[in-house]
Amino acid sequence: MYAIIETGGKQYKVAEGDVISVEKLGVEAGSEYVFDKVLVVSADSETKIGFPYVEGAKVSANVVCEGKDKKVVIYKYKPKKGFHKKRGHRQPFTKLQISKITL
Repeated sequence: MYAIIETGGKQYKVAEGDVISVEKLGVEAGSEYVFDKVLVVSADSETKIGFPYVEGAKVSANVVCEGKDKKVVIYKYKPKKGFHKKRGHRQPFTKLQISKITL
C-alpha cells in the first residue's frame, strides 16, 4: 500500500514505515502529524485518484527530528571587475516516519 502526498509545494510517494525529509513543519519531535492532502492511494489491486485530493484519505506520520541540511554555497563572480560575493544557505527540514495510511 502506498500514497502520494503533497506538502511544502512538493509531492512525495510514501508507504508505511518509510522515513522522509520534508520542508520544515514546525512540529516538536515525538509528536504525530497528519497529512490530509493525499493525491493518490493504492491498496493491493485498488487505486483511488483524487481530483485534486482523495476525500477521507489521511496519512499519519511520527516526527523523528527537525534540523538543517548541509550548507549550499552561492558564489557570484564577474571576471575583470573585482566583483565577487559569497553566501551560504542551510535549508530547514523535518524528518518523518510514516506510520499509517487510511482511506
